[in-house]
Amino acid sequence: MQGVLYEEASIWQFLFVTWLLGGGAAWMTGKAVAQTWGSHTRLFLYMLGLGIGVRFIHHALFDGTMFSLHYYIVDTIVLMILGFLGYQYTRTNQMVTQYNWLYERASLLSWKPKG
Repeated sequence: MQGVLYEEASIWQFLFVTWLLGGGAAWMTGKAVAQTWGSHTRLFLYMLGLGIGVRFIHHALFDGTMFSLHYYIVDTIVLMILGFLGYQYTRTNQMVTQYNWLYERASLLSWKPKG
């Protein structure tokens, strides 16, 4: 997988920077956008910017390539997955708690009308 998903010498560096640091920031960004009733478009734009930040951390800490379109896309896809999961999880919690007379939880990431 080295060379396809990550360029570092160890997968642990990729997991630490992209999944742990970047993914945590992406989850919190998704949560913040959902709490302010923001749109998916706003979250998408934030994830594009966060992807640049994650590429910088790879470059600064592990001498990775800063301006690599391939690795930027890989990192940004991971961030978008985690960011949109955080968004949907938070939005589901909002809908079932603030509108509990209208909706009930269908799963961790969805709600349905009561009926």
